[in-house]
Amino acid sequence: QVQLVESGGGLVQAGGSLRLSCAASGSIFSINDMGWFRQAPGNQRELVATITSGDIANYADSAKGRFTISRDNAKNTVYLQMNSLKPEDTAVYYCNADIIQRFLKIRRNYWGQGTQVTVSS
Repeated sequence: QVQLVESGGGLVQAGGSLRLSCAASGSIFSINDMGWFRQAPGNQRELVATITSGDIANYADSAKGRFTISRDNAKNTVYLQMNSLKPEDTAVYYCNADIIQRFLKIRRNYWGQGTQVTVSS
């Protein structure tokens, strides 16, 4: 089994910063792309940022210049540094990873349970 566990969410004032972490654990052979998505109440889940195993990052327009995605392959962990936060960044943030399992080499897409980020004005 494979699990993604997020941490680092919370309440912050506008203009502040938060750093989200997501650690993958379990029967992992390798991890391809990892990423962060978010879902605000009444909205669809949307892409925030992704990063390849070779550290090529891609950002939504709303995240460019404020958010930085990174990963530590030795720890199977992806991070999202969020600066200059705005009230419209308030959402549940979900980690996502494309993982090849260790024994059967099955490739699957996994989601974390989500972590709440609330930005007050």
